[in-house]
Amino acid sequence: MVSDDRIAQSKAIQQKTGRTFHLATRVLPERVRHATYVLYGFFRVADEVVDGVDPAEADPEAQRATLERFRDAALGRRDAENEVIAAFSQVRERDGIADEDVDAFVDAMLTDIDTDRYETYEQLEAYMDGSAAAVGRMMTAVMNPEDEAAALPHATALGEAFQMSNFIRDVREDVVERDRVYLPVETLERYGASTEQVLDLEFSESFADAVRHEVRRTERLYQEGVAGIAALPDDCQFAVTLAAVLYADHHRLVRGLDYDVLSTTPELSRRRKLSLFARTALNWAVLRDPEAVFYRVSAVPASAEGEPGPTEAGRSLLDWLPTR
Repeated sequence: MVSDDRIAQSKAIQQKTGRTFHLATRVLPERVRHATYVLYGFFRVADEVVDGVDPAEADPEAQRATLERFRDAALGRRDAENEVIAAFSQVRERDGIADEDVDAFVDAMLTDIDTDRYETYEQLEAYMDGSAAAVGRMMTAVMNPEDEAAALPHATALGEAFQMSNFIRDVREDVVERDRVYLPVETLERYGASTEQVLDLEFSESFADAVRHEVRRTERLYQEGVAGIAALPDDCQFAVTLAAVLYADHHRLVRGLDYDVLSTTPELSRRRKLSLFARTALNWAVLRDPEAVFYRVSAVPASAEGEPGPTEAGRSLLDWLPTR
């Protein structure tokens, strides 16, 4: 059993570094909520080995060695050097998290040490199998749906959607703090932009078109991911739907900036998050349908060729209320 102290330490990490995800985590049932704190804490501790260090001062060999120690401790092959990793190892064993998913995640963190460009989306997708899809699979194991095989493909897609929304939102931050560009080179070049332009933080309509392309691709991942939320346990569906609504709302902000994520990093305000929470809860109380609620509240269209719903400023009172 994971101790209260270890859960509290993991929760504190999520509260500090993952406020959007924390809001959704709070409405999970306790059996899943505490495990989610632990998973998030482990992910963040591992991520900080690479991204928490000034690249100019980084020691790649030391980073690799640390991540390998974390891997061994997470898989129960050695004693953990901190309480969060010890807690993760306990959750992994209790909930049957696959060793392969732990390996995939740590491998992705190792990739961040020496990879700062992705030529194709397929290369980025391979990276996300560890950094995002594996996270979705681990969360599915913790939730323990009756038909895991039905839930897993959608959990994978939703994990990738969340990651892509973060990549799109954080283009400027990744350049300034890490000299890293996640937008595929092939997408940039398809629209006449370049990696060099991104590194110089030079906005252009060509760059906007490339970001728009990735937003649309990401929204297809949301569509695929949200379609499987109904396969999760009933007491987890609202929280996952809310998380999808919150992450996808960054697309509204990106559109509002005319896709200029080089000049600023769009952030959801606390007021906006609470508004989305209230609207999602209100619609959920009536509809109890993850897809229906998501498309009623979120910034994502219901079809690949569709357009997102009305902006907040353009909504009527009826748009804020649930309908059948």
